[in-house]
Amino acid sequence: MKTFLFILIVIASGAAAGLIHGGANLVFVEPSLDQAIGIENQHLFASGEEKDTPEFRAQYDDYRTWQKTGQVFAGGILGISIGALFGIVFALSRDSLLGKTDVKKALVLAGIMWLTIYFIPFLKYPENPPTVGDPETVVLRGVLYLTFIAISGFGVVGFYKLSQKLKTKKLVAVAGYAAFIGIVFVAMPGNPDQITAPMDLVDNFRIMSAFTVSLYWLSLGLILGSLWNHYKPHKEITPSFN
Repeated sequence: MKTFLFILIVIASGAAAGLIHGGANLVFVEPSLDQAIGIENQHLFASGEEKDTPEFRAQYDDYRTWQKTGQVFAGGILGISIGALFGIVFALSRDSLLGKTDVKKALVLAGIMWLTIYFIPFLKYPENPPTVGDPETVVLRGVLYLTFIAISGFGVVGFYKLSQKLKTKKLVAVAGYAAFIGIVFVAMPGNPDQITAPMDLVDNFRIMSAFTVSLYWLSLGLILGSLWNHYKPHKEITPSFN
């Protein structure tokens, strides 16, 4: 393995996919956030906790501008961190992944990781706008979500290793994981909060969030697979003696 080239490919693909994700969030997710925060502000005005003054509006606008500006950059940083995990898993499992090219192999792995560490946990604990939910349960909600991700991720790795050890068909491993995660899905507690925001707003936020995260995984698979296919970091340089 050409280590330096591998690191460059991982960083470049993770950053590029993360920037795409951050840009997509600006277009598709931020409008729902603006609506949710606007509802929260109206509640603050009605309760008397804040006053609807020009100063408040100016501070709010500055804060949201700062948030939106930093979102694309933050997407790149998060993309690199997840891309690093993706790159390591791809390097270790490349030979056993389905597909005749590295692009197809990377897309297969991206699909597996999207399903197991994002979509299935998302079905159990769907995302809500930041202003939705009791602030006192935010830690509990975070722990539940991360626990489900860990169980799902380690579960798929465990069944994959078991299928290799027992030399069983991959379909057996898939069925075993499906049964396992189904039990976990039912056993894990649900979201402790009641949703008081308009459901059309919450549903739109969830759909758009799922779309942008899915776009990230698709971009990551395509970009890393293409770079890997072109530069072939898995091939050692053979010394020539002339």
